Amino acid sequence: MATRTMPIKVVLAKPGLDGHDQGAKIVVRALMAAGMEVIYTGLRQTPEAVAEIALQEDVDVIALSSMAGSHLAFCRRLKPLLEAAGLDDKLWIIGGNL
Repeated sequence: MATRTMPIKVVLAKPGLDGHDQGAKIVVRALMAAGMEVIYTGLRQTPEAVAEIALQEDVDVIALSSMAGSHLAFCRRLKPLLEAAGLDDKLWIIGGNL
């Protein structure tokens, strides 16, 4: 088995109108402490923005933190964008007030 030399790269986004970011910032710090490279997009991201960042940064993981309950609609819009960009093999992690 080959040893991975590059750190796992994660994009963490706050979708929609969700303004609660303290939990997401804690997760960012924990992932970084575990040796991962993390791109935190900040608040009020669109599916288009998340897909574009994931493509530009060539991430391994797409993480969403949703406290406002918009995760289902957001994911329904994000999925075809990732598929069109050839990113449908990426791991998704979704957390928050689901």
